[in-house]
Amino acid sequence: MVSVPRPEAFPVIEKLYERGVHEYLSVSLWCDYVNFVQEHDPSVRECSSDGIKKMRDLFERALTAGGLHIVEGNKIWEAYREFEQAIFHTIDDNNNEEKEKQIQCIRSIFHRQLSVPLVDLRSTLLAYKAWEVVHGNLCESNSSDLDGIPNHVASAYQKAMEMYNARIPYEQQISKQGEDDNEKLQHFMTYLKFEQSCGDPARIQLLYERAVAEFPISSDLWIKYTQYLDHILKIPNVAKCVYSRATRNCTWIGELWVRYLLSLERAHASEEELSAVFEQSLQCSFSSIEEYLDLFLTRVDGLRRRISPTNALEDGLDCTMIRDTFQRAKEYLSLHLMSNDNLLHLHAYWAHLELNLAKDPVAARGVWESFLKTSGSMLEAWQSYIRMEIEAGHIKDARSLYKRCYSKRFSGTGSEDICHSWLRFEREFGSLEDFDLAVRKVTPRLEELRLFRAQQESKSVSITTVKEIPAKVVSQKRKSGTRLTDEQSQPKLQKYAAYHSKGVLAEDTTRKSAEDVKFIDDKTNKPKSTDEQRINGSTSKNTKYRDQCTVFVSNISFEAKEEHLREFFSDVGGVTAIRILRNKFNGKSRGLAYIDFSDETHLVAAVSKNKKQLLGKKLSIVRSDPKRSQKHEFSRSNTITDHGKRTSAGEDAPDENRDLEGFVEASKESVAPHVSSRGKSTSTMVPRAVVRPLGWGKNEPRTEGDEKPKSNDEFRKMFLKTE
Repeated sequence: MVSVPRPEAFPVIEKLYERGVHEYLSVSLWCDYVNFVQEHDPSVRECSSDGIKKMRDLFERALTAGGLHIVEGNKIWEAYREFEQAIFHTIDDNNNEEKEKQIQCIRSIFHRQLSVPLVDLRSTLLAYKAWEVVHGNLCESNSSDLDGIPNHVASAYQKAMEMYNARIPYEQQISKQGEDDNEKLQHFMTYLKFEQSCGDPARIQLLYERAVAEFPISSDLWIKYTQYLDHILKIPNVAKCVYSRATRNCTWIGELWVRYLLSLERAHASEEELSAVFEQSLQCSFSSIEEYLDLFLTRVDGLRRRISPTNALEDGLDCTMIRDTFQRAKEYLSLHLMSNDNLLHLHAYWAHLELNLAKDPVAARGVWESFLKTSGSMLEAWQSYIRMEIEAGHIKDARSLYKRCYSKRFSGTGSEDICHSWLRFEREFGSLEDFDLAVRKVTPRLEELRLFRAQQESKSVSITTVKEIPAKVVSQKRKSGTRLTDEQSQPKLQKYAAYHSKGVLAEDTTRKSAEDVKFIDDKTNKPKSTDEQRINGSTSKNTKYRDQCTVFVSNISFEAKEEHLREFFSDVGGVTAIRILRNKFNGKSRGLAYIDFSDETHLVAAVSKNKKQLLGKKLSIVRSDPKRSQKHEFSRSNTITDHGKRTSAGEDAPDENRDLEGFVEASKESVAPHVSSRGKSTSTMVPRAVVRPLGWGKNEPRTEGDEKPKSNDEFRKMFLKTE
């Protein structure tokens, strides 16, 4: 049993009840609240006029909040009738006028309750008829429930029963036991769609309140609720209250805070209130930086609308507040935004307001100049800056910008675009002298860009595959001073020719570009499919990367896929392409990859992850050097092992040959050429450890008396003497 509170504690407890019924819909809490006030409020206990008025106002608030609750609403109605009945018994029997007035008050509550679809409504009807009999307005209960009932009451009762029967299936669904939260929430959403089709705003709002009481941290539910209040109900005070609760329950949802600011603006809230909500939102942790950007822009939008010349200017509002908000957004977002597009939009909006709202072209130019310091290679920034000057009629300033940026290097075709844009500008706005000057400036620049692009295209079609059979390569590219016996060279060349005869070029590649080169299947005599070419390594061998924003990654786990590498570099960002090098014959990973990045900043950040682990292996990450890679690949493509097989960058040699290739790369001074008796070089360098001394035949075993292999200098001197 609850102890009686001290008189000074009553206001404190009353405030706690107010806070509770304000946050969530709870019929039981409302019933406790009204009972507490009835029992402990002195004015109510004494039945004073103020106490009775206070109690009736409290009951009406309770009915507004939960009186339509189909399952529990009866509790509030019955408590209300009992309170009025108690007042009736306190009236003096001789005061017929007051008694009649109180009877009419109770009758009105009965009539209102009978028009609402509630559980056990028939029992309420029977109680009403019995009450009318007691007060002499109705004879004894008749066989039919509606006999003796006024027509308007009977009609309202029948309609309420129809509404109740239509909602029973939905009530049963949301009250099922044992279902998970997702299923129950879905039942609420289905129920809400039904109520919205009926179009009763009070019932829709009540059902939303029941749903958020069950699922207080469902952001989707709060968003749908606030959308309904903004676009359908349109009661500012109600929307403001709901938004306040929504942002307290789902602080991490930026969309709710944006809607909150807009709702306050619709309700004509003061600047202090808007500023307070905005500052609260910035203290929250959102899932993406774009949500913070949306908040800043929403705040600026509101200030712009209120400072607009068409609106009466509030005290303390001026363009300085907009400027300060933009400055805060720039300082905060520049540290986190990876996309320059968002920053471009922010600065373009800022410059627009400085020019058109604040009427300050100097400040507008300052915004663009500040942005160009960090994003001067962004073509869209220059274009937006120039467009602003042209729209403002500042032709000289626009021309000056063209002169500053036409020689810059932009990505893609941006450099050509800005040159052509300058020429169009001078045709439309400039004099003949201005046009001639632009032509003199732009023409050599366009020619330079054309030549550069032609060089890049010619490089991109270069082919690294073997173009002719090995016998021709050896006969055409041998150097004087190297010697091999016929017995030693011919079997190796035969092995090499047989080894590569399975994949020959479709046509003479000296007359065709890389795009025309295909491999022929020796069985079907048809070009191999794209998948077969990929497995055989043709894609990796025919494609050369020439850009500067690439890293070379080695020591990759053979199980690693492109998704693993993309996730590994996700914190760096800026990845545009990933190329894993694969074995030509089986398509398996070789543990090597090239990663392309969008710009120098991302590339440097990627290199800093050197020696970090991926799938249990420490990656080696270095900046890719295209010139060095081409040179190394050329030397490898002409290497003949001691087994007589050529190994290239796209092939997997035997284990010992791979070791030798690594040794060649690291110690080029310690290699000696194979020598042929014909005096023609094979253009192949191998470690001296696998080269037999001069005069040592192919099948002659080495004995202890054989001469020890010479050093490099001794070998060269001896070779010169033989010449």
